Amino acid sequence: MPALWMLFASFAFAAMGAGVKLASSFYSTSEIVMYRGLVGTLILFLTVRLQGGTFRTMFPKQHLVRSLVGVTSLWMWFYAIGKLPLATAVTLNYMAPIWIATYMFFVGWWHAKGQTEWPLVLAIGMSFVGVTLVLRPAVETNQWLGGAIGLLSSIVSAMAYMQVRNLGQMGEPEYRVVFFFSLTTTLAGLGGTLLENGPATPFHAHTWHSGVLLLAIGIPALLAQMAMTRAYRLGKVLVVANLQYTGIIFSSLWGMLLWGDVFDWHVWLGMGVILASGIAATFYNTKSTARGAVVKETDPIASEA
Repeated sequence: MPALWMLFASFAFAAMGAGVKLASSFYSTSEIVMYRGLVGTLILFLTVRLQGGTFRTMFPKQHLVRSLVGVTSLWMWFYAIGKLPLATAVTLNYMAPIWIATYMFFVGWWHAKGQTEWPLVLAIGMSFVGVTLVLRPAVETNQWLGGAIGLLSSIVSAMAYMQVRNLGQMGEPEYRVVFFFSLTTTLAGLGGTLLENGPATPFHAHTWHSGVLLLAIGIPALLAQMAMTRAYRLGKVLVVANLQYTGIIFSSLWGMLLWGDVFDWHVWLGMGVILASGIAATFYNTKSTARGAVVKETDPIASEA
């Protein structure tokens, strides 16, 4: 059952990505970020209040830093989704565990006085080979900016990932971390929209089509986070964590179904290399955490931003 929850979460996140790409024809990136946060904020606020929960926290500064970093990553990822094939943007975002593994490698190497874990080095090195293969069509079609921002989003996402782990160690519940992230996303998206479109007419007009797309972004994202939380709580951390990479497959299917995306063997090989490298990096990330206790409580939130 935990595996099914994780597969559903991966599917829902891929569906959210498809919604973002479709909505980019109607709204700016900042507007999409704003509406994404607004839907999650409203649903979480009502749910937590009905269950008697509280949003009071002893760590406002940590929440603010985590949320700002997460919003930056999310904005970059949404921008990349609008500019690149969906599967390419999603694959680049899944580089986050590689960056964490790279950081852990250098920290471990420094404290171990030069001791090297060669399997981890191989996984990190191969992941960059995979990125080169995946980004080759983007460079050839002058979409290098979208590719660069998509790759940068994974670096910032890795920073948010580690900050969420710290909040988990402090004892903050998942719903509170997600709520403050969603609220910050709403406010940051609003500010970006006002700056981007001007205060006179900042928002694009809604249609039934575009309104449904906004719901198709916010609701699947929230459901995916809830499903991932349950998967991590009920299942084995390593198995569940690796199943999240099925999001690359689901995104490829959405891209082929909705936009007729066709990839050459370089891209498919690059995706496969990144997927395999990510699984290896996830193994080392999980292995380095004592019995996976922190990973169980925090990975579901960090997975999106």
